[in-house]
Amino acid sequence: MELLTTFIDIVLHLDVHLADLATNYGTWIYAILFLIIFCETGLVIFPFLPGDSLLFVAGALAATGGMDIGVLCGVLLAAAVLGDNTNYWIGHTIGPKVFRWENSRLFNRQAFDKTHAYFESHGGKTIIIARFLPLLRTFAPFVAGVARMTYPRFVALDFLGGAIWIFSLSLLGYGFGNLPAVKNNLSAVILGIIAISLLPVFIGWLRGRSTARAAS
Repeated sequence: MELLTTFIDIVLHLDVHLADLATNYGTWIYAILFLIIFCETGLVIFPFLPGDSLLFVAGALAATGGMDIGVLCGVLLAAAVLGDNTNYWIGHTIGPKVFRWENSRLFNRQAFDKTHAYFESHGGKTIIIARFLPLLRTFAPFVAGVARMTYPRFVALDFLGGAIWIFSLSLLGYGFGNLPAVKNNLSAVILGIIAISLLPVFIGWLRGRSTARAAS
């Protein structure tokens, strides 16, 4: 319970914690942010790490002179792209081991082929849109790797999605994060960013329930 309370406090007061880290560690703050974004996008066991709100707050901190916005965006983009590529190759590598037998309970060849076909046809928009969706941001590149999405296509679309994600939220924080109305209500803004990013997932869940009810 105490760990959960601490985590919630860190998420809701990212501005304070991030400012303290920048003060205490200087330029090492870039390495810390790189590690957080890399783990959140590259390792399927860390989907709970802050993403969208962290980018916004980091941009706001850069506006105060705590970091250089150009270096910040470059470091975060590198972390996001390398993280997704790591996640892709983890899925690409362990997929055949998980699905060891063609007709086993763990492997459905028809489902696998359909998943691969989906990522070839619609994987582009999935990879890009997933950048803005918590949880899906972590799992989409892993599934793309398992489904054997063509790698050059994955790299190009992943870089595009990562650039849109990093620059939009970081520059949004850089431009508006220190306005009095935003700065004085930053906890509410962070909650709003989290709520907006989770909204598509919630809508998808409601649609899934409605479809299931209609089919039953």
